[in-house]
Amino acid sequence: MATATLSSTSLTYLHFNSSSFWRRRFSISCAAVLDRGIYNFAAGPATLPESVLLKAQSELYNYRGSGMSIMEISHRGKEFDAVIKKAESDLRSLLSISDDFAVLFLQGGATTQFSAVPLNLCMPEDSADYIVTGSWSVRASKEAQKFCKPNVIWSGKSEKYTRICSFDEIPQTLDAKYLHICGNETVQGVEFKDYPNPMNKSSILVADMSSNFCSKPVDISKFGVIYAGAQKNVGPSGVTIVIIRRALLGHAQPIAPVMLDYKAHADTDSLYNTPPCFTIYICSLVFEYLLHQGGLVAMEKKNEKKAGVLYDAIDASGEFYVSHVEKSVRSLMNVPFTLQRSELEKKFIEEAAKEGMVQLKGHLSVGGVRASIYNAMPLAGVEKLVAFMKDFQARHP
Repeated sequence: MATATLSSTSLTYLHFNSSSFWRRRFSISCAAVLDRGIYNFAAGPATLPESVLLKAQSELYNYRGSGMSIMEISHRGKEFDAVIKKAESDLRSLLSISDDFAVLFLQGGATTQFSAVPLNLCMPEDSADYIVTGSWSVRASKEAQKFCKPNVIWSGKSEKYTRICSFDEIPQTLDAKYLHICGNETVQGVEFKDYPNPMNKSSILVADMSSNFCSKPVDISKFGVIYAGAQKNVGPSGVTIVIIRRALLGHAQPIAPVMLDYKAHADTDSLYNTPPCFTIYICSLVFEYLLHQGGLVAMEKKNEKKAGVLYDAIDASGEFYVSHVEKSVRSLMNVPFTLQRSELEKKFIEEAAKEGMVQLKGHLSVGGVRASIYNAMPLAGVEKLVAFMKDFQARHP
């Protein structure tokens, strides 16, 4: 069996048979790069920029002349030291993160942060407020019950998580240590367009931004802690990014495992133990890519255009397709919708896959269809989906 991959740089050609393994190197111009023929609408792990994948491919076998793969180099070595420092520097540039904040590259997914946040910001008897707008903020509030006294001060459950409350509706707890939100609910497709302020002046705002991280500019100064799994907009699964105000470090509960103590990671520049080196490397390439695209202001405009094309098609379908989310809080990242004739949904998803549009099935908890259109989803992918939607509707009057 032989495999060849095309890119703009010198790559490795691998040939396998039952008794031998050999390689030879060659170069192919960028014009020869082939489209993979698939638009991946998965909620995560999600599509990555093509240029990032090709760059990683070109450096995979021998990273910048080191004689080692990026997956083999020591996290204590000079090569990886340069990688993680550049990743942090570029992320600080993208989000205008001041030195008042530490940037941590951690493991365990955003779900681990459901525990780490209360363990670092509260004592067991302390209160914390949670605004529950969907599946992930539900999980965060439930996990916090183990480590503090969380109060669900607003929940969209009765309305099936289709809207976000007006901030003046929220009866905040006066002595709450923090106010927690999920910036974008991947399952239900609701997104905060603005952010609440904690009523308690000594309290802080905490946000799970896993599914809209680096999709638009954010005023970091409004927050005490932001955390995000990388596998939506900025890399493959395996690393979670935490941005925390330095003044909040060093107050973890005594029972906090060292791996959940933010100070342990801040003091060691995210190298307390072996970090997910390859994932951080990919994040670094993505941050560089985002800067070259014009930064997050430019990305937000692209994301607004893509989402607008898709929502317009849904709204213009005469309720053949239905978005249940209040228009003012529709997500730019995750677009869940249903077909008025639910018996057609399975056929819709199967036929779309045959046309090269995959991972459109809605989350198991809600069903329907979901198109995740993160940073790396090109406008052409959304336009192809919309064309398919119109054709499918025409064939099922």
